[in-house]
Amino acid sequence: MLTLPTQSYEYVLDVGPDDIDAMGHVNNAVYLQWIQVAVLRHWRRFAPTDVVAARLWVALKHEIRYRQPAFLDDRVVVRLLLDKLRGALAFYRADIDRENETLAEVKSCWCCLDAVTRKPVRLARDIVARFLPPEA
Repeated sequence: MLTLPTQSYEYVLDVGPDDIDAMGHVNNAVYLQWIQVAVLRHWRRFAPTDVVAARLWVALKHEIRYRQPAFLDDRVVVRLLLDKLRGALAFYRADIDRENETLAEVKSCWCCLDAVTRKPVRLARDIVARFLPPEA
């Protein structure tokens, strides 16, 4: 089994009927849902449970390039890479692939919020270290 570095996360999904739009392919908004799932799963995988409970993530910006459509029953891989954490912000890149074909390329910026106050909050150094190597 391949072990991914902590700044990476990937998951596989099968395109279902609810993902398909009137044009017969995956709706553009669904790609962004896939990115959100990846970001939140990545966070939950490496952050301690108490920190996960105390923090929320909201998307601030997405830049997406759609290259090819996905269709019903396609098997899709979402590959996520955390580029950097800066203050309360996390910057991600992702590819959404089908077999050896890139369907979409995504860059996104997320903000960490305190779960109670809903205000931006910096991640502690020990939490950052769980996600990025020291030289990042």
